[in-house]
Amino acid sequence: MEVEQELYEVAIGLLARREHSRRELSDKLRGRAGDGGALDRVLDRLAEEGLQSDVRFAASFVRARVERGQGSLRIRQELGQKGVDSETQALALEDCEVDWFERALAVKVKRFGGAPPEDRREYARQARFLSYRGFTGEQVQYALENRDALDF
Repeated sequence: MEVEQELYEVAIGLLARREHSRRELSDKLRGRAGDGGALDRVLDRLAEEGLQSDVRFAASFVRARVERGQGSLRIRQELGQKGVDSETQALALEDCEVDWFERALAVKVKRFGGAPPEDRREYARQARFLSYRGFTGEQVQYALENRDALDF
């Protein structure tokens, strides 16, 4: 029982700093756990007590990444790497109520200004940037071809 209490206290400390997914906590605590059963029991206890929630983590993560100018594809990929299931990812992205087309345009304007790309080479460079940020092809096209960007 001593190992479980230590794991629990370390997990509480981690969760006090920021939200963590179940997999993140598991990865961080695995080295301290003697057997896998103790770690699973601690993670289950944290979830039952409402101290750890993948839903809450995903919502927080999505908000932070939207503020950083990332698109839904990149956010979804990173959530998957953090162990969040696809259903929770979809719910978090829906709940954030972001117009991804306008978000792509805002990121483009912030980085490259409001004028459309001057030539094909510049268009491709800006498109690569927005794609890397996680915006879909349609969102990238909207951002690069929107003539109203000067009013942004």
